[in-house]
Amino acid sequence: MGPSPTDRDAVRRLVVRVGLGPRTGELDAAVAAGFDATLSRLLTPAADAGADATPPPALAAPTRPATGDRGDVAARKARRRAEAEQVQGLAVWWLDRMVAADVPFPERMTWFWHGHFATSARKVRSAALMYGQNAALRRLGRGDFRALAQAMVVDPAMLVWLDGGGNRAGRPNENLAREFMELFTLGIGNYTENDVREAARALTGWRVDAAAGGSAAFTPQNHDAGPKTVLGTTAAFDAPGLVDLLVGRPESARFVAGRVWGRFVSHTPPDPATLDALAAAYGPGRDITALVRAAVTAPAFRDPGSVLVRQPVEWLVAALRALKLRASALPPQALRGGLVGLGQIPFAPPDVGGWPSGTPWLTTASSLSRLRLARALAAKGDLGPVVDAPPAGRVDATAALLGLPGFTSRTAAALAPLAARPPDLVAAALASPENAVSA
Repeated sequence: MGPSPTDRDAVRRLVVRVGLGPRTGELDAAVAAGFDATLSRLLTPAADAGADATPPPALAAPTRPATGDRGDVAARKARRRAEAEQVQGLAVWWLDRMVAADVPFPERMTWFWHGHFATSARKVRSAALMYGQNAALRRLGRGDFRALAQAMVVDPAMLVWLDGGGNRAGRPNENLAREFMELFTLGIGNYTENDVREAARALTGWRVDAAAGGSAAFTPQNHDAGPKTVLGTTAAFDAPGLVDLLVGRPESARFVAGRVWGRFVSHTPPDPATLDALAAAYGPGRDITALVRAAVTAPAFRDPGSVLVRQPVEWLVAALRALKLRASALPPQALRGGLVGLGQIPFAPPDVGGWPSGTPWLTTASSLSRLRLARALAAKGDLGPVVDAPPAGRVDATAALLGLPGFTSRTAAALAPLAARPPDLVAAALASPENAVSA
């Protein structure tokens, strides 16, 4: 007896949500292996030849403008244009890496943390600093959240993004302290304004050293070494000590668990008992992978009602993987225009809160942008499984190609007349409501 439809749907969710979407044949292989084996394979570290064969582009080290250039409008515009081109190239590289990954979970978690510790190149203006943060998220994003948070609080791109590099004794800047508590570790309502002020003092003394290639540097003379009282605890907190305090709070475990739940399981928050179970799995070691495992093995993960709206980049990467296509193979204007129209570009979140989740992505304008980009994908991608199917079976073959369980009768009726034109059929299926969600 083969797997039940429920088991197949659960495995499909794993491949889409914990991975990055199936390549040809991968979903059937995962279903045959079963839920537990597929989850274990996804979460177990392994060598990744595809990712290793996709090295990052050469990036210029961040530098300060030459003194003579500061009043030169043309020089400033040229410098910013070069910076923007490098960031755009870095974004295409990351998309290519996600598509190439044979072991997708590390890239999936890197994308998750990019939305959590949201940092934008629009202000950072350095592809090298953005890549440095990206590499840190990839390296640390599946282990102890404490180590990840420690790296992010003094990450050079983060220091530029949230003005941490100008934070010094006697003139503390509260931006980084506030966002680190509200958006990164504790959540709204779990700290006071006085906690923000005291935490800002703890984070004084750090700067980005352009002369050293944009590394973070600690200058003790600019650090406020006095006692601070944060969340009721008084000590001579510095950045590492502050992070230890924040991530050690029970509110932090529940906050991080809620963020993982919202991206991997459901837009509906977990009930208190489930949240307690997630926090217990996360445990004193703040184990991110254990937390993800607990989330996707909770009963709600298999609930047909736990549908997630795909973020545009997740939708795009899954399409590229299914069509055996690299992002860099698309016409640059089509790729850039599509991402702009969909409202999501790697390394350019709209603000420190990151991108939204759920229905905000399902607008009429985004549907049109999705269709335009889908046409570019279908024009370049490998449509062999659809072309090779008999015309009467091409709608089903398209669903299989995209890793979908099928189409509603209404969508299937709209797709059927396109069977004689596989590129149009695949483009319409990519833009369909069924493919806009992870069901």
